[in-house]
Amino acid sequence: MAQQTNPLEREQFCCSICLDLLKDPGSLHCGHSYCMNCIKNHWDKEDEKRIYSCPQCRKTFTPRPELMKNTMLADLVEELKKTGLHAAPADHCYAGAEDVACDVCTGRKRKALKSCMFCLVSYCEEHLQPHYQSPAFKKHKLVEPSKNLQQNICPRHDEVMKMFCHTDQQCICYLCSDEHKDHDTVTAAAERTQKQRELDLSVEEIQQRLQDIDKDMKVLQQEVEALTLSADKAAKDTNKTFTEMMRLLQKRNSDVEQQIRYKLDTEVSRVKDLQEKLQQEIPELKKREAELKQLSLTHDNNQFLLNYCSLSALSPSTHSSTIDVRPLGHFEDVTAAVAKVRGQLQDFLIEMWLSLAVTRVDVLLTDPEPKTRAEFLRYSQEITLDPNTAHTQLLLSQGNRKVSFMKNQFHFPHTDSFTDNYAQVLSKESLTGRCYWEVEWTGKDVGVAVTYKNISRSGDKCTFGYNDKSWSLLYYMMIGCVFVHDSIQTYVSGDLSSRVGVYLDHRAGLLSFYSISDTMTLLHRVQTTFTQPLYAGVQFYPRFGFTAEFCKLK
Repeated sequence: MAQQTNPLEREQFCCSICLDLLKDPGSLHCGHSYCMNCIKNHWDKEDEKRIYSCPQCRKTFTPRPELMKNTMLADLVEELKKTGLHAAPADHCYAGAEDVACDVCTGRKRKALKSCMFCLVSYCEEHLQPHYQSPAFKKHKLVEPSKNLQQNICPRHDEVMKMFCHTDQQCICYLCSDEHKDHDTVTAAAERTQKQRELDLSVEEIQQRLQDIDKDMKVLQQEVEALTLSADKAAKDTNKTFTEMMRLLQKRNSDVEQQIRYKLDTEVSRVKDLQEKLQQEIPELKKREAELKQLSLTHDNNQFLLNYCSLSALSPSTHSSTIDVRPLGHFEDVTAAVAKVRGQLQDFLIEMWLSLAVTRVDVLLTDPEPKTRAEFLRYSQEITLDPNTAHTQLLLSQGNRKVSFMKNQFHFPHTDSFTDNYAQVLSKESLTGRCYWEVEWTGKDVGVAVTYKNISRSGDKCTFGYNDKSWSLLYYMMIGCVFVHDSIQTYVSGDLSSRVGVYLDHRAGLLSFYSISDTMTLLHRVQTTFTQPLYAGVQFYPRFGFTAEFCKLK
C-alpha cells in the first residue's frame, strides 16, 4: 500500500488561492505555483493597475507574464492523486459561528451536512457515510442540520421524546406516559402527520390567497390605467368644452358690446337730429321774440291792435314738447340681463362642482361593512346641531348636542330655520365617507333623519322624509316605527329602543338604522345613490317635553 503523504506535503501541492489541489499548474518567475485559472482571474482584477504581483510573495511583474503549464508539477500532482492524496478541506468546509458543527469531528469541526433524529447527532459529509452505507442505519431519519437536537430529549428521563400529549400540548417520552395515562396521547410521528396536513392546507390557503391578491392587483392596476386614461380624456374633453364656452362667452360679449355700440350710435344720431331741428328753430323764435317785444312798446292802442292782428301765425314746432331723458339709465336693462345670465351660470357651476365633489370613482376592493358595535364605533362621528336651522320652538343645549321641544319657547327665525309642520333642526357637520352616530330620545312622535342641505325650509316639501332630499326613521305614538323617503312610507317591524344608531356609507350609498340596547338590531336599510353631502337631523311632532340628544361615543 502506498505511503500516506503527510499534511505538510499536501499543502505543497495546493493552490494558495482556491486551497484545492493544483489544476493545470503554472509557475511564476518567483517560484510559486498556482492553478492556471486562479492566477489569471487574480491578475484580471489588477488590469487597471497595470502591475501584476504574486499573491504569496508580492513580487511584481510588468508587463503581465505569459503563463506556461508546469507539466512536471502537473504530472506529479496526478501521480500523487493515485496514491490517495486529497486536498485539505478549504476554510468554507469548517463550521462557523452560525453553522451547525459535526458532533463527531475532533479539533477543528466541519460543517454538518445532516442531523440524525434517531442518534440525535449531527454529521459532516465524511462521518455521515456510514448512515448511507450500513444497513444498521437504514431506519434512521436524516434531516437538515439542526442546533436544537437536545430539545428532543426529555429533561426528566433523558430519553428521546417520541410521544405527543394532546391534553397538555407537549412532547413527552415513553417514560412520561404514566404521568399522562389519562391524557390523549399519540406518537410524535402521527401528530406530525396530522399537523403536516393542516400545515399543507394552510400553505394551500395562503397560496390561493396570494393568487387571488395577485389577480386583484392586476385588476386594480388595469383599473388604475383605465382611470388614468378616463381622467386624461375627461380633462381633455372638459378643457375643450370650457374653451368653447369661453369662446362662446367672448363672442357673446363681443355681440353684446357691438349691440350696445349700435344702440348708442342710433340713440346719439336721434338726439343729434333733434338738436339740429331745435337749433333751426332758434333764429325764427328769436326774431318773433324781438317783434313781440317791439310791439309791446307801442303806446297807441289802435296801432298796437292793428299791428298785432297783422302778425303771421308762428310755425308749429317740429319736436315733442316733452323729451324723456334718463341720463343714468339708458342701458341698465342690458346690464341686468347679463347679470342674470351670470347668476344662472354661477349657480349651475356651483351645483356641478358639488356634484363632482361628492362623486368618487368606484374601487373594486372595499372594506367589509361593520358587523359589531365595536366595528361601528370605529366610524363614530361627533354631531352638533346648527342653531340657525332650528325651528323657533326648539331649544338647544349640552353644547348644541341636545334639542328639546318647548311649547312656549320662541325665538326669531333665521333665514335657514325650519318654519312649518314638524319642528326640525340640522347638524352643523356635513357627512361623507363612512359615519356612525347614535341619538337617544324621550317621548313619542320623534324622527331621526339624514338630508341634503338644500331641503326646503317651509311648505309641504320641508318635512324630513316627505321629499326626495331626505330619509327619515319616524316613531309615531299611534302606529309605531315608519321609514319615510319621497313621501313613501315603509312600516318597520321589531322593538325600537329609546336609542337609535345610524350608519352611513356615503360612497356606497348605504344608510342603516339600528335599535341600540344590549345588542344592535337592524331596523331598516337603504341602498341608493347620494349626490350631495348629507346632514343629520331630528324632528318632533309638536308635543311638550320631547327631547333628542346626539350621544358622545367612546
